[in-house]
Amino acid sequence: MTPRRPGPLRWLWFAFGGALPERYRDWVLHDATCAGWRWRHMARAFVQMSPVAVPVLLLVPGPLWVRLCAVLLGWLVAFQYALFIMDASVDHRVRKAGFPAGAAEEGRAERTAEQRAAAAARYAGRYRR
Repeated sequence: MTPRRPGPLRWLWFAFGGALPERYRDWVLHDATCAGWRWRHMARAFVQMSPVAVPVLLLVPGPLWVRLCAVLLGWLVAFQYALFIMDASVDHRVRKAGFPAGAAEEGRAERTAEQRAAAAARYAGRYRR
């Protein structure tokens, strides 16, 4: 069962780095440990870049293709940066919710422990005779 999700405004606050109330504590940990945690992190990065992208598209003078290229290149740099700091950023969000440091990584390790053990057994069976 998934914990109670925050509403759209609270999620926006969370996406921009704000802390959620105590009642969403379990959802923050679920958000950091579920199967799609990487995609969720990248969605937050996309939302963080949108307030910059919209004025560039609408207010910067010049051809539309130049403005679109500027936004695309900005998003590519932002996504690369978001990818580089993904683990630290997610761990920081989990710590702000009141969990100890490393709780998100431990939760993901618990979730995939059986799969990793089965893969290790297959590897050992094939290459470690």
